[in-house]
Amino acid sequence: MTETVTLSSGSATLPDLQPGPSHPEATPSIRAHHFRSRIGVDPAGGFYPAPHRFQVYLTPGCPNSLRVSITLDLLGLRDWVTTTHLAHPADAPDALASLRGAYEATRHHYNGPLTVPALCDRWSGRVVSNHARDILRDLAGYFGDQCKPDRPHLRPAALAADIDTMRELLDEDITQAAQRAGAAPASQRHGEALDTLLAALDLLDRQLACRPYALGDEVSAADVDLWVTLVHLDVVHRVHLDADAVHAVSRHDRLWDYVRRLHRHPAFRDNFRADQMVQLHRRTCRGPESSGAVVTLPGVLRTGS
Repeated sequence: MTETVTLSSGSATLPDLQPGPSHPEATPSIRAHHFRSRIGVDPAGGFYPAPHRFQVYLTPGCPNSLRVSITLDLLGLRDWVTTTHLAHPADAPDALASLRGAYEATRHHYNGPLTVPALCDRWSGRVVSNHARDILRDLAGYFGDQCKPDRPHLRPAALAADIDTMRELLDEDITQAAQRAGAAPASQRHGEALDTLLAALDLLDRQLACRPYALGDEVSAADVDLWVTLVHLDVVHRVHLDADAVHAVSRHDRLWDYVRRLHRHPAFRDNFRADQMVQLHRRTCRGPESSGAVVTLPGVLRTGS
């Protein structure tokens, strides 16, 4: 069941609406509290999986929210998990107040920022988890086991360690390396960070030479992670790289063919909103654009998707 409200945040940290004439952003110096309970513990006292029990709050443009949306659709869980998309706070104060209430019910007098993705328990009104990796593991693990036979098993036990290793590679050697490369002075753009990024892309491109998906012949959670990382590289990080770097990134033909191929699947295509990713990036990034902004990578943006 999907509840869509127009509410957006510029990032995975949502602005909190307070009574009065202004709507200040959550104070940056206040750290968000990380809630990391898990689905699937003992039914007598924990968050065991049940239809309609959970609600997940997401925000447009956030890569982790995109990962959760794709996972829900691949597993056919929209009728099991209520989804609330948060966009412009002033248009949906009730949704934001509901999320704030869940945070306060979980941590007494909570006054920190609200972060999403946030998985909440509708029975108790509490936050189960705002840790994206745990949310994704539990959706694919506990809910995935109860899915229809024609749905993919996104986190089979035999691949669990490889899925986690892939996520580390993507975070460190693609996302973080691209950030470092884009933030480096022009004279240092072709240093360690770019070498790390290109080496990771080379490795992934070679792996796709002998298999259709990230870890084998079937789609898995690793494909959700890889696809989102690559489209985010295209939409966000590309604009801060110089043209030579973007041309080097574009030469990984198998990777970009893989991006276009998965984009044809409704779970990937229908949840991807490049414009919202761009808007979020513009709100939160102060880095200057570089010459790579005018170079088109051979991914899904090439066709204006």
